[in-house]
Amino acid sequence: MVDTEIKRRGLMLVLSSPSGAGKTTISRRLLDTDGNLSLSISATTRPARPGEVEGKDYFFVDQSRFDAMVAGGELLEYALVFGNNYGTPRAPVERALETGRDVLFDIDWQGTQQVREAAREDLVSVFILPPSTEELERRLYARAQDSEEVVRGRMAKAADEMSHWAEYDYIIINDDVDKSVEQVEAILTAERLKRERRIGLGAFVKGLQSGS
Repeated sequence: MVDTEIKRRGLMLVLSSPSGAGKTTISRRLLDTDGNLSLSISATTRPARPGEVEGKDYFFVDQSRFDAMVAGGELLEYALVFGNNYGTPRAPVERALETGRDVLFDIDWQGTQQVREAAREDLVSVFILPPSTEELERRLYARAQDSEEVVRGRMAKAADEMSHWAEYDYIIINDDVDKSVEQVEAILTAERLKRERRIGLGAFVKGLQSGS
């Protein structure tokens, strides 16, 4: 049987959503079922929490090292969150893409803008919306993790986050998580087949033309 496997460059899959819209659940399902997809690991200046593992959960660095990474262009995106710096190291992502592996990013719209500026051709961005404001609020209360004050704050932030929906390549309304996972899988399948990502396609076509 002829080997029709064509080499391709990996892609960066960004999933963004307001808190409670289902991004984390969808991400976990994708990572569990797609063997060619791995989660991007961020660098952070915050201390490791109990149970967190260096290089698996985060790359833990001090402030001077983080500043040097920013100055040296070593980060695809970075942000200050609750007094700690977080950023995505460029080198591990680039190595994955070069070997044809895809990388999943769990970042907000500001991080997505930075990644787009750094690597637009590799980026596939998906924004996940809740089916309604009422359902988003219900999900936040159902988690029973936050106080009413925190939930109100998340709802206020959600309105701002959702205003950036038009900056994304794809929009998914998450009214059913199984359907939403299937939709992201369909996006991945289509994007993996794009001509410009399939770096071995030219040689394959030449082989067809020559009859080899």
